[in-house]
Amino acid sequence: MGSSRGRKMINIIAAVVVVLVLLSSTTENGGMVVVVESAIGVNWGTISNHRLSPSTVVNLLRDNKIQKVKLFDADPDCLRALMGTGIEVMVGVSNDLLATLSSSTAASDLWVSQNVSRYMAVKGGANIKEKGHLLYLHGDLLTVSSAFCHEFLLSLFQELQYRRLALIPMIWYIAVGNEPFLASYGGQFQSYVMPAITNLQQSLAKANLAGNVKLVVPCNADAYESSLPSQGAFRPELSQIMTDLVTFLNSNGSPFVVNIYPFLSLYGNSDFPQDYAFFEGTTHSVTDGPNVYYNAFDGNYDTLVSALNKLGFGQMPIVIGEIGWPTDGAISANVNAARVFNQGLINHVLSNKGTPLRPQQPPMDVYLFGLLDEEAKSVLPGSFERHWGIFSFDGQAKYALNLGLGNGLLRNAKDVHYLPSRWCVADPSKDLSGVADHFKLACTVADCTTLNYGGSCNEIGQRGNVSYAFNSYYQVQKQNSQSCEFDGLGVVTFINPSMGRCKFLVGVSEQVVTKHLSLGLCLQSRFVIIWLLMFWGVWALVI
Repeated sequence: MGSSRGRKMINIIAAVVVVLVLLSSTTENGGMVVVVESAIGVNWGTISNHRLSPSTVVNLLRDNKIQKVKLFDADPDCLRALMGTGIEVMVGVSNDLLATLSSSTAASDLWVSQNVSRYMAVKGGANIKEKGHLLYLHGDLLTVSSAFCHEFLLSLFQELQYRRLALIPMIWYIAVGNEPFLASYGGQFQSYVMPAITNLQQSLAKANLAGNVKLVVPCNADAYESSLPSQGAFRPELSQIMTDLVTFLNSNGSPFVVNIYPFLSLYGNSDFPQDYAFFEGTTHSVTDGPNVYYNAFDGNYDTLVSALNKLGFGQMPIVIGEIGWPTDGAISANVNAARVFNQGLINHVLSNKGTPLRPQQPPMDVYLFGLLDEEAKSVLPGSFERHWGIFSFDGQAKYALNLGLGNGLLRNAKDVHYLPSRWCVADPSKDLSGVADHFKLACTVADCTTLNYGGSCNEIGQRGNVSYAFNSYYQVQKQNSQSCEFDGLGVVTFINPSMGRCKFLVGVSEQVVTKHLSLGLCLQSRFVIIWLLMFWGVWALVI
């Protein structure tokens, strides 16, 4: 009798495990994939002198129920932190790798092995599928009848559809290059794209991942052009390669990924109507035959739809790879404008209204640019490049924003470890006539873009500018005492020198990246034994 009760208890525990796994793993093409709907994701860039630990960032994503993240590389620390979270990941191949990957299958094999396969359990591991009426571990380790928990599963799934337990990071896409057809590149990467895609696809097939991981090419909106959306066409020099690309995407079930930036249209054109960049209504609508466009996003999006239609792929799914609004570094870049634009965008997309050429068909997904400020990015396009984040560098929300993910307004990062509350400023008793070289050094190493015209610190005066530069350098140097000397012109203060909307930052302390333990990793080790025993308990019960 005791043995029977023990077996029943084991079987009940095993059934719960099966249910939890199934809640996160319904898929039609084979991966450990959750049931998904179109949603708002984010770009996670890491070009920063004040990087939060990946685990802190991942917790920030999870606290805000963000389930889609796009990386610009395949940073192993980021991917390890994402393991076991259920967050869908797009990893990136940088443009400077395209030539190598296009010319060598060995190089593409190695890239897939190091940056994808090691994070995706495929054979005999955690890649759990549902096939017919049987649940099985990939590799046919065991078979269990799903009828055992069918009713229980359905009721739980309805109640807990947003609670997902994943055993691996879900790499759905590989972004091959980042805007490789950008006009300013002058065709530098153009010839490498399709050969690189061909090699990577073969490498994915060798790794048994071709059915799970899709290749895409994020394109800048300058890849197509037209004065009216209905006349959209790809640039003439891109006609052949775009035909080849969309044919490949279509045959492999991949979407077309495009980056759209109404802010850049406004920033780069003094005649661009400001209200047309937003979603609040405009007095500068664009009439295109029977269609009327009230915002730049819809007009740009439908220009791409028309360009795809001219190639015979008018119904190709579209993903917005990057879109957003910066909060500093330019006249039109401020917190209020960013909030209005991003909230308007989110509401517009999630309303399922679609666009005139695709009514009730919004983009598959939209990735906001970006998650965090990156104060070490190049400012060649403009000072605003370092201020795209919906969160500041330390994971604190810059403004109230509802991502439409059922979580209300943005939630701040938790357990952020800051340096001590002290700042480096210009010594008020010293003459600053010889400060120019020190100022230049500080702003070469640290970020001083908020001091530029249109920035939040543009009106704090000469001594304020010097203090801001000194402090930015001091924080990048982790408050090293010597980094506030500046030949005697600097002094450390414990009184916050922030002025109005000009904030003097305190850096974050380096955090040791600890090994991220998750069910995904556990299944690679001895814990697989426990899982197998639990599954065997269910198997024994149903037979």
